[in-house]
Amino acid sequence: MPALKNARHEAFAQALAKGASAADAYVQAGYKASRSAASRLSANVNIEARVSELVQRIAEKAEWSAADRLRTLSEIVERTATKDPRVAVSAIAEANKMQGSHAPAKTEVGEPGGWEQGEDKTWRQRLRGEKG
Repeated sequence: MPALKNARHEAFAQALAKGASAADAYVQAGYKASRSAASRLSANVNIEARVSELVQRIAEKAEWSAADRLRTLSEIVERTATKDPRVAVSAIAEANKMQGSHAPAKTEVGEPGGWEQGEDKTWRQRLRGEKG
């Protein structure tokens, strides 16, 4: 649906689509404040259809798929790999987390400063005092 022919109606519909109340949208569209008139205009079939279309467009733009996020992270890596490798490494790490292919975190399970690969079984054994 193209923009409404009446500029005030279009402004009213856009304000409603952005979340304004009918009374506020009515004033934003250039009308004198009138809650009853705002209510009547918001019930107009053309206004309702236009608001519905605008809300749908806003929702489509707001939706950012996983593929979009990965593509953006890939672009960040390409742009920053030589300039600032730390940013590139962070973007790669984030992409790995998104895809579930990141290295498990290492946890301290022995003496302080003694980092080992911690597993649930090891933790259970340690809590129970079992040797493993």
